[in-house]
Amino acid sequence: MPHPAPAAPSASFDVVIVGAGPTGLTLANQLGLFGVRTLLVEAEDKLIDYPRGVGMDDESLRAFQQIGLVEQIRQHTAPHQIMRFVNGRGTLLAELAPQTDEFGWPRRNGFVQPLVDAELFAGTGRFETVEVRFGHRMERFTEIRDGVDVDLTGPDGEPLTVRAGYLIGADGGRSVTRKSLGLAFEGSTEPTRWLVVDLRNDPLGAPNAYMGCDPARPYVSIGLPHGIRRFEFMLFPHEDQAFADDDANLHALLAPLIPDPVAADVIRRRVYTHNSRVAGTFRKGRVMVAGDAAHVMPVWQGQGFNSGIRDAVNLGWKLACVVRGAASERLLDSYDSERRPHATAMVDLSDKAGKVISPTNRLVAGFRDVVFRGLNVVPAAKDYVAQMRFKPMPFYERGAVAHPVRPTRGAPSVGRLFIQPRVTTRERDDVLLDDVTGPWFTVLAWNNNPLTLLDDRAVETWRGLGAHFVEARALCQLHWADGDNPEVTVVGDLNGRLKAWFDQRPEAVVVLRPDRFVAGADLAQNASSLTRRLTEAFHLIPGGPDVSRPVLPVALPAHGVRATV
Repeated sequence: MPHPAPAAPSASFDVVIVGAGPTGLTLANQLGLFGVRTLLVEAEDKLIDYPRGVGMDDESLRAFQQIGLVEQIRQHTAPHQIMRFVNGRGTLLAELAPQTDEFGWPRRNGFVQPLVDAELFAGTGRFETVEVRFGHRMERFTEIRDGVDVDLTGPDGEPLTVRAGYLIGADGGRSVTRKSLGLAFEGSTEPTRWLVVDLRNDPLGAPNAYMGCDPARPYVSIGLPHGIRRFEFMLFPHEDQAFADDDANLHALLAPLIPDPVAADVIRRRVYTHNSRVAGTFRKGRVMVAGDAAHVMPVWQGQGFNSGIRDAVNLGWKLACVVRGAASERLLDSYDSERRPHATAMVDLSDKAGKVISPTNRLVAGFRDVVFRGLNVVPAAKDYVAQMRFKPMPFYERGAVAHPVRPTRGAPSVGRLFIQPRVTTRERDDVLLDDVTGPWFTVLAWNNNPLTLLDDRAVETWRGLGAHFVEARALCQLHWADGDNPEVTVVGDLNGRLKAWFDQRPEAVVVLRPDRFVAGADLAQNASSLTRRLTEAFHLIPGGPDVSRPVLPVALPAHGVRATV
């Protein structure tokens, strides 16, 4: 049956997001924080409640901190979750137990995704500029000269057309947005399937995660918050959906792992196939894809969820700058050039991790065990694995960054996520750095007032963009007030981490993007020239309107939607 003819646009928004998963919800919160008129549409009539992600990293928690929801979300996490790989005899092969908190939060955290999604949804209710509509399916879209017309079908089948400046497809691995754009989605699909089961009243009760590298049947066992236990079992070719749905078969799978499988209290179960695919581009004109619509990967490193959050955090501030007239559309090109290479690296890492757990050939599994035994006797190799130093960290070689004109000594800083130590201000003791700098641009100088380093033109550039000026000092100098400027926030380096960071590099001035990546860094006397290079990198519009610095809402209202535990 042909679709009804769309009516004239009934409403207009700066941005329309398709898909109320974690990527779309995080982006909606970001855009709400930045004052962008946003419509989020979801085809389902409520949040998805089937078993999905269980691993959240420190970058995602920092993103939730930025949008003012980290404390609500942390209620549904298990911090410092250790992942242990064991073979069929229960022998420990490897352990992932990173101790770093360089970005302010634990690197590995178990979590319950339906509850986290519910908190993100509740967070959208803080913003008058954000509207969420469930039961609205996108049928098609048409890009016009200065926007996108989006045709929707509402809950009662009525056609509806809205106009957007930009359309973001966060509509999952089967994305209608990506398919409508005709984007390639190259990669592979594993022939094996996995049965994923969540149990209430955890029958084991132990924390942490176990990857059962058992050639007889690879499995996963993960302790989650609120008494939930996640099990995942590889299914063999002859085990179909009917096999997975049969309680007797589930009890047989659980029997080697829990005392009384018949008494297991099943919340939800679902069969998954693992895909490894990346879209050919993340942007085409005024339409972009994000999250699973842009990349899908196996679950082994828990990076599908986190990669989608990285997309949202990278894209949100850029959309805000363009929509608010501070930057040209060319800034949006950096979304693809920055995010696609790293997403591809995470897909590759997830594929490699799957090759560790999934062999069912006993000779291959035995060889794997020998390799890991060898690694474990070399302390440096064992620590490399335990601290997850193999994990590719985002590094933007090109995009909305200004790398040094000349090579510098020490670790590169531009294009990397800035650290988040604890600091002290004259008004607040022992707080995370981002809670001081805020969720927008920051010009931060070590041991210098940044306003005294910048010429008048550079100062006006950053003022017009709503940037926050920050001077970092040794803690003992915090209350020295000679020459202070009320426009500059002074922070004391509480534990010496800021000094150590600057000590390893020649730069003493850094410009932080809203996503907390270092956009540029240079010597103090070069602060003004750095500003001019960043003006080009951000594609700022000369004489564009001033942008006010975003401020988080004070209160989070109660919300009617809650996920089932």
